[in-house]
Amino acid sequence: MDKKPILQVIDLTAHFESYEKRRVKAVDHVSFEVGKGDTLGIIGESGCGKSTLALSILQVLPPSARIVAGQIIFEGEDLLKKSPREMNRIRGEKISMILQDPMMALNPVFTVGDQVGETLRYHRSLHGQVLMEKVKELLLSVRIPEPERRIRQWPHEMSGGMRQRIVGAIALSCGPELIIADEPTTNLDVTIQLQYLDLLKDIQDKTGVTLIFITHNLGIVAQMCRSVLVMYAGKIVERAPVMEIYDHPAHPYTRMLLEAAFGLQGPRERKPIPGEPPDLANLPTGCSFHPRCPEVDAICRIQEPSETFLSPSQSARCWLYGGK
Repeated sequence: MDKKPILQVIDLTAHFESYEKRRVKAVDHVSFEVGKGDTLGIIGESGCGKSTLALSILQVLPPSARIVAGQIIFEGEDLLKKSPREMNRIRGEKISMILQDPMMALNPVFTVGDQVGETLRYHRSLHGQVLMEKVKELLLSVRIPEPERRIRQWPHEMSGGMRQRIVGAIALSCGPELIIADEPTTNLDVTIQLQYLDLLKDIQDKTGVTLIFITHNLGIVAQMCRSVLVMYAGKIVERAPVMEIYDHPAHPYTRMLLEAAFGLQGPRERKPIPGEPPDLANLPTGCSFHPRCPEVDAICRIQEPSETFLSPSQSARCWLYGGK
């Protein structure tokens, strides 16, 4: 990576304890870094650990989950050593998150103006007319027209695309250094998706904010990201610059994701990945992907592969490349 990293995640492990007292390995020894001003994509099927990774960075895991090992270095400091009060200052001011469902992120009993202004009241101590002028400015920055009228409206009075822009305005309100976008366009139609992604690109160009996109939409990754992590069963199974992932996918799972999304021989050749992701509380022995892998070998069933670098910028966790 040619830019100074703003975030380094080192050997991060996070577990859930189920009601049956089963340990769910949602994030399993994950390491990566992202450079200041870069855009990183994290892809994989639902349940692979993407969202848990994001919540771990922000330290907003549910009560049933906990971080059991690792470091999260943000701007040179380990967030896991911060007190809850210190993390409250970092969240919203330094690191923000855009959630996939704006109706869950927005409170239905508060106006748009109140909710966009909340972070500014807490982190910037703005009040009254000064606060409302800043809120209007933020709404305009995310291309919401008539901000004077919108600040008095309730979330249910707006379209899905408009609500997602409101969530974006809240994330941007304090000028964060890092924004984590967790499936930010899932509930938007294709046209509104493109407009929203164009808006995020424009904001990044103007502010230099670092973006992490968590998604299963490989089209978004191709359009937005500089580099990509592929997750499966809580682990990173491949990492590479975005064009390497699309032109030369190394891990069988990555190739199958691309075939399912695009069809490597054309749209009519799309192939769903057979089988189901594994139970994270009862992972198979060896490589977690081996029950679904078309290139499985005997060693895959009994021994887990380690990460192998295929080039300085691309690696895969697969026995096809040695795995040792």
